[in-house]
Amino acid sequence: MSSRILIIEDETSIAELEKDYLELSGFEVELEEQGDVGLERALNEDFDLLILDLMLPGMDGFEICRRFRQVKNTPIIMISAKKDDIDKIRGLGLGADDYMTKPFSPSEMVARVKAHLARYERLIGSGNPGNEIIEIRGLKIDKTARRVWVNGEEKNFTTKEFDLLTFLAQNPNHVYTKEELFREIWDMDSIGDIATVTVHIKKIREKIEFNTAKPQYIETIWGVGYRFKV
Repeated sequence: MSSRILIIEDETSIAELEKDYLELSGFEVELEEQGDVGLERALNEDFDLLILDLMLPGMDGFEICRRFRQVKNTPIIMISAKKDDIDKIRGLGLGADDYMTKPFSPSEMVARVKAHLARYERLIGSGNPGNEIIEIRGLKIDKTARRVWVNGEEKNFTTKEFDLLTFLAQNPNHVYTKEELFREIWDMDSIGDIATVTVHIKKIREKIEFNTAKPQYIETIWGVGYRFKV
């Protein structure tokens, strides 16, 4: 069964080009021009990935991403004509898994779609009996159900936040550079995308740390990267 992708994009020529390339790669693709209508479809239908433009009539991409992430963890690739890092950081902070700037190569877009789908499917698919649990000082990570609790209170994590937290928790006391973490979690070249890791670490800390200024779980090793303390 082919993966279903929803493209929310008001520039018809771009949407059609993306659709053509994805369909040639075997995906089932739906298009939506209105932001508010696109969000409604994304929430009420089963899609495996969203391609989301930033500037949309009805509702912008930031708001769509924010509302969608409150309910679902489906991968989101955000598209923008803006090259500003602040937009990229904001989009990733709201839960987007990736950010591409127009103009871009359609074949690169297809490659990124495949990478995100493959990783998401690997992480949610498990044939193991019982749930695999990681428990460290009040932090409980259910890898099978992809759920996280801090001192008994469940916290909502985006796909990449969960992936990054789990990877660090599974490899305690190992110092990873931002480049290494980006390659591990995003499966892509990290050049120019280091802000992605920083944003996700910040979001994770806000959810699991009692005091983000003095983190007890994810420690910053200045000039190097991060490590999970046990």
